[in-house]
Parts: sequence; structure tokens; C-alpha cells
Amino acid sequence: MKSLIVALLAVLVPFLALAQGEHTHSSPYVGQQLREIKSLSAEDITELEEGGGWGLAKAAELNGIPGPSHVLKMKHELGLTADQEDSTRRIFARMRDDAIEEGKKLIAGETALEVGFRERSLAWRSLRERIREIEIIRSNLRSIHLAAHLEMIGVLNEDQVKLYNELRGYSR
Repeated sequence: MKSLIVALLAVLVPFLALAQGEHTHSSPYVGQQLREIKSLSAEDITELEEGGGWGLAKAAELNGIPGPSHVLKMKHELGLTADQEDSTRRIFARMRDDAIEEGKKLIAGETALEVGFRERSLAWRSLRERIREIEIIRSNLRSIHLAAHLEMIGVLNEDQVKLYNELRGYSR
């Protein structure tokens, strides 16, 4: 009896899997087709609209160059002077304002690309131009965030930079 059940399962399980519509070529993007802008998640859009880093300053951050947002959050631990805090706030405000502006442009560019694909209205030449525009915006956005990190080197002293990296968990 036991061997009969095993034999039946060996035949039925693959059949049931096919009957349930199991896809052997499923995409890791399943569900993302429901997004308003397919290439940006809701979290991405929020981050861009708020001038967040969006991971664009990793080249600086992971090489030990502090970012103004995190410096402000750690101002007490880092022992910022009033002048350092004021400078950091100015750098952060300028970075955030510029990043919000570019972030909105990036969202608009991705929306235009999305609409072009949705409406099937893109030609090869217009596709290339839209992508160029989007990548220029992304480059500008990355430059804004990386430049703010570079500015922080002139604000913090060596010991504060070292402590920043320890507090961020980057110490070896």
C-alpha cells in the first residue's frame, strides 16, 4: 500500500504543479508590473522626493568620508562645535534642496520613459535620448551627494572622521 501511494504521488505531484499554473520561467520582477513607474519602487520615489541619499554616495561613505545627514544625527557623539554644526547644516540643506530638485527631474524622466513604453510610442532615437537625459540627471544627483561628503572633510577633524567611521560600523 505504501509503495502504491509513493507511486501515485510521483505521478500526481508534477501534474498538479502544472495544473496550478506553476511557471518555470517566472521573473524576479513579478509584482513590479503593478508599479506606477516600473523602474522605481514607492520607496525609491519617496527617497528621491525627500532628497535622500538613495545609496548614491557609497563611494564616499564606504571609503570613510562622512555624510552631513549622519554627522548631524551623531553631532553629540562626535562633539561638534557650534561652527561645525552650522557648516554641516548648511551643507546638508544645500544638498537636500539640490537633491530634491534633481530627484523630481529623475522621477519625471522615468515617468516619460514609462509612458513611452506603455503607449508603445518610443522609437530607437527617442529611447536613446530619453535614457541619456535620465542618466545625466542621475549623474547630477550622485554628484550632489558625493560633493556634500567631500565638503564634510573640511568641516570635521581627523579624530571626528575616525569616530564617525567607528560609530557607523566601518572600523576594521
